[in-house]
Amino acid sequence: MTWLIFLALAAAIGGALWYLLIKTEGIYLGRGAVIWLYDLYAGRYDAIKQYDAADEDVYLAQPILERLDCARAPLVLDVATGTGRLPLALLEQPGFQGRIIALDLSRKMLARAAEKLAPFGDRAALLHHPAETLPFPDGAFDLVTCLETLEFLMGARAVLGELVRVLRPGGLLVLTNRQGLDARLMPGHTFTHEVFERLLRDDLGLDRVEVLPWQLDYRIVYARKPGDAVPVGARPLEEVWRCPACAAVDLVPVRDGWRCLACETLVPRGADGVIEAVRARRERAR
Repeated sequence: MTWLIFLALAAAIGGALWYLLIKTEGIYLGRGAVIWLYDLYAGRYDAIKQYDAADEDVYLAQPILERLDCARAPLVLDVATGTGRLPLALLEQPGFQGRIIALDLSRKMLARAAEKLAPFGDRAALLHHPAETLPFPDGAFDLVTCLETLEFLMGARAVLGELVRVLRPGGLLVLTNRQGLDARLMPGHTFTHEVFERLLRDDLGLDRVEVLPWQLDYRIVYARKPGDAVPVGARPLEEVWRCPACAAVDLVPVRDGWRCLACETLVPRGADGVIEAVRARRERAR
């Protein structure tokens, strides 16, 4: 009888750990757990996902560029970029002359992204920075993307508000929405497609919202920000990036990273090229 109780308890603990760490990827344990898991799997992430370059071209990059009114040279923000999936898909498109700023909170995922995007030089800038408070002015980007991520964030609605804020009027927002059994296993972190579409239209004021089939676990969502502003174009990072300490758009590249001319904060650049905004914020707060 004692062994049966022990086995039942072990099975219950094992099942709970599987649910909390594997199936829901740490979302009910807090942001630190999610980041830890992504750091842990960063080296194997692309192999697990099995990205195919031809599929990324047909089902990701081309549909996005077809919907852009400045497809040749947009300024793009990719939030929660992971290993740089979307930047790589866009930068490999013939004729694409845009610039991409990509951010994530998993430092090891960014290190992998840096390896993949190194051939494109300064056309792709990588920031270690959270998504809830984006370090950019209003209307700074022609295209804002956030793929396969919203369900893993602690404040998805706040992040959505930030994505819309930094998108220029007339710009394109590209998201994904989880579906299927896995979505139902994440209560409080997922939306039905109908609720998600209403959230984008009614709460965030977006129009031309399309929720389309994409992958087994996700639908892809395209939406426009109302208005018609002039395209931002492929500007360098220093023209749109706010200082993580004082929020001034007054950063200039220096040998060791970036220096804010307004408050003298140094934002270091890692050996792999990733900009250490989180570290700069922590050091400034001391």
